[in-house]
Amino acid sequence: MEEGADFRCWDELLPDALGLIFRNLSLQEILTVVPRVCKSWGKVVTGPYCWQEIDIEEWSNRSEPHIVDGMLRLLIVRSCGSLRKLCVSDLQNDLIFSFIAEHASSLKMLRLPRSYMSDAIVEQVAGRLSAITFLDLSYCGKIGARALEAIGKHCKSLTGLRRNMHPLEMDGKLSQEDEARAIATTMPKLKQLEIAYLLIDTENILEVICHCPELEFLDLRGCWNVKLDEKYLHDKFPKLKVLGPHVVDHYERNNWEVCSDFSESFYDSDSFEGMWDDEESLELRFYEGFDADSGYGWPPSP
Repeated sequence: MEEGADFRCWDELLPDALGLIFRNLSLQEILTVVPRVCKSWGKVVTGPYCWQEIDIEEWSNRSEPHIVDGMLRLLIVRSCGSLRKLCVSDLQNDLIFSFIAEHASSLKMLRLPRSYMSDAIVEQVAGRLSAITFLDLSYCGKIGARALEAIGKHCKSLTGLRRNMHPLEMDGKLSQEDEARAIATTMPKLKQLEIAYLLIDTENILEVICHCPELEFLDLRGCWNVKLDEKYLHDKFPKLKVLGPHVVDHYERNNWEVCSDFSESFYDSDSFEGMWDDEESLELRFYEGFDADSGYGWPPSP
């Protein structure tokens, strides 16, 4: 056999094949290591092949809002309209939510926990989210029934909704029965619904169950005013599994307390000024802004 016959030309693999391989790497590795291997790999990273699914939720939990905003815009643009899944938290304003909607023609799964978009912007752009099948709006305190109704009216394929709330954030609020009504009247195809700690009562949830005949899983943990007859549910809705209202374990913290503040000593904001204007040097400059050995801010490698 000719010497070197087993040598594989990794740089000659099709871009979509390389994209599938690179998805197994961490965000840090894709942005800072892969582009420096060879030109062909660098082109793959700057194209849509690596960014059909963008999951930076863990990283965004530990990053300053303007850094998350810039990174999100960069990666979404790279997806070139092929984005199918997006997971990010702590979006700070309506502008970035509107930007996501503008590029959501292929988006199926959208997770935006602890974000701060308003009812008004959701109503304005919901029509652009029509392809979504799963949506996570947990801990989003600035939106309510208006946003949910707009989502339900425009997202006809929606089968999963996560609208869990934080018990401490519910202190002082009277009711969210209008949200339950919006879900019941506009989301008939739901199969999975999570509304832990939502301030609703038995009548509200029965309306949801009756109007969502395909419902298979319902999370009611912390919905203390809901009293369901288990026999009635078993006889009337045999396929439905209900979790709660009793909470067996502690509520999921999801880094709520840990990520509520940012350490000025950890980030050097000045070092990031203008970084988004130069895509070619973004990866290296972004990486060098952190202690490479600390691991803070980056999701771990698989």
